[in-house]
Amino acid sequence: MILVTGGAGYIGSHTVLKLLERGFDVAVADNFINSKTKVIERMKKLAKRDFSFYETDVREKDQLDKIFSENKIDLVIHFAGLKAPGESVDKPLEYYANNLDSTIALTCAMNEHGVFKLVFSSSAAVYDLRSDMPLDEASPTGNCANPYGRSKRMCEQILTDAVNANKLRSVALLRYFNPIGAHESGQIGEDPQDTPNNLMPYITQTAVGRRSRLYVYGNDYDTPDGTGVRDYIHVEDLAAGHIAAIEYLENNHGVSVFNLGAGKGVSVMELICAFEKASGVEIKTEFAARRPGDSPICYASVDKAKTLLGWEAKKTIAEACADSWRWQKSNPNGY
Repeated sequence: MILVTGGAGYIGSHTVLKLLERGFDVAVADNFINSKTKVIERMKKLAKRDFSFYETDVREKDQLDKIFSENKIDLVIHFAGLKAPGESVDKPLEYYANNLDSTIALTCAMNEHGVFKLVFSSSAAVYDLRSDMPLDEASPTGNCANPYGRSKRMCEQILTDAVNANKLRSVALLRYFNPIGAHESGQIGEDPQDTPNNLMPYITQTAVGRRSRLYVYGNDYDTPDGTGVRDYIHVEDLAAGHIAAIEYLENNHGVSVFNLGAGKGVSVMELICAFEKASGVEIKTEFAARRPGDSPICYASVDKAKTLLGWEAKKTIAEACADSWRWQKSNPNGY
């Protein structure tokens, strides 16, 4: 059985659904800080399977002991954590307390209950974005742009130290780039609680009428059209990357680091144009000043994941835009 912390969130829910479809038994722990209760029943309905669910904060030792005692857990996927880079600048203590404490508590519980394999939800935010592109797994880390990125980098170090101390045996650190898209059913997708952290929800919310216009921050970067370039990956491909990581950990011990991205850059305006074409909806945009800390270009080298995991992103930007629109159109106000 696989325990998925934060399994009701955007990436977590798509991964849980793919696990269920692949025949894995799953237990989910989530406190709904970044998710909604409706996603649980939707996942069960789509998968046509049941799974164990625990509404809890992963930092609570008693609850973790209960989960591990009631289930025969073989591996953990750890998504749970706060994840808004901008918000982390205003609330650094909350981010460090939540993200580090949950990782430490979970690792301790795993060790106490004899579970030694972990897939960790990390981020490209751990990289020094002044590095040459594309970023590979050996690119410099640590000079992060915000507390969110620093908290993820600290969690990576905590897990590495745990492996070195024989508290864990096999850990995959998955550094995500920019997830977009939704499940093809339109039943599960990205539903930000307040202000979106990512570009695609701004686009879809503008398309559905929840926002009057889309602000594009910076059109004077040294890029082909002046707008920032990022590596956008379909969330379904990202979920598939977790399946590949699980299979990899069956035969590989120690700490392994993998970038999960599309391996190419797409500008903000290119993404908007692709969405307009996929949806048939014109997005009213307005250019605004650059945001502090934003880099002109950020995209991944994914050769390592392709070689060792046998994984690569397969879905196109057009498919991601169509799936995002289907989700938002079917759920104009989210869950």
